[in-house]
Amino acid sequence: MTKYFTNNFTLTNLYKKPSSKSEIVTQMIYGDTFSISKKDKNWLKIKIKEDGYYGFVKNRKFSKFSKPTHKVNVLRSKIFKLSNKRVKINEISFGSKIKVLETKKNFLKFSNGWINKNDVKPITYKEKNPFRKISIFKNIKYKWGGKSFRGIDCSALIQIFLNFNNKFCPRDTKDQVKFFKKNIELKKIKKNDIIYWKGHVALVISKKKLIHAYGPLRKTVVMGIDQTIKRIEKTAKLKVIGIKRI
Repeated sequence: MTKYFTNNFTLTNLYKKPSSKSEIVTQMIYGDTFSISKKDKNWLKIKIKEDGYYGFVKNRKFSKFSKPTHKVNVLRSKIFKLSNKRVKINEISFGSKIKVLETKKNFLKFSNGWINKNDVKPITYKEKNPFRKISIFKNIKYKWGGKSFRGIDCSALIQIFLNFNNKFCPRDTKDQVKFFKKNIELKKIKKNDIIYWKGHVALVISKKKLIHAYGPLRKTVVMGIDQTIKRIEKTAKLKVIGIKRI
């Protein structure tokens, strides 16, 4: 039986190779689960349970698997030392999962401190529209491999909202475009359709607008659909390879 661990750090970088100079391929946010296939003094080779992603993380004191009870539904949630909002000790990002140990007034205690109960939802909670709150990431900086308010990339922006709603989603665009089967024509596009290029993805938020974590602008931006398609074709020589509906 596979032994799992829980990421009990705000963010943990997953590297392509066992070196901090290697490419960061993704991150684990607080509460993500993983198994270890190889380890030495400095590095662990792991597989993330949520999306099957492999890579290397620095060997740190990770916690044993802890079944979460709640998940963060705001862009960033402050962690306090005590249930009084006086001493902030950290922050965790949207989609992070916690196991509540104690409740006191408007605060919930978990292993790393206290969190405002208005910042979380029960782990089983689902939105009717999984992307309803995606605009909370508007203007968050673009970061290759990023998955949080400190920086995010285009495919993670799609993945974290589906994961939040207890839906599986592959990490990379090349896998997402194969995973989602329902193809849509551009002229029939509507809200929540997902547009794919080679190595890039954007979410449709209205008949004429989309949102994406866009490398050339170094942040998550809302742009016109036609404007974006023309810009990417002109600057990157890439055409749309698929429009998917979930």
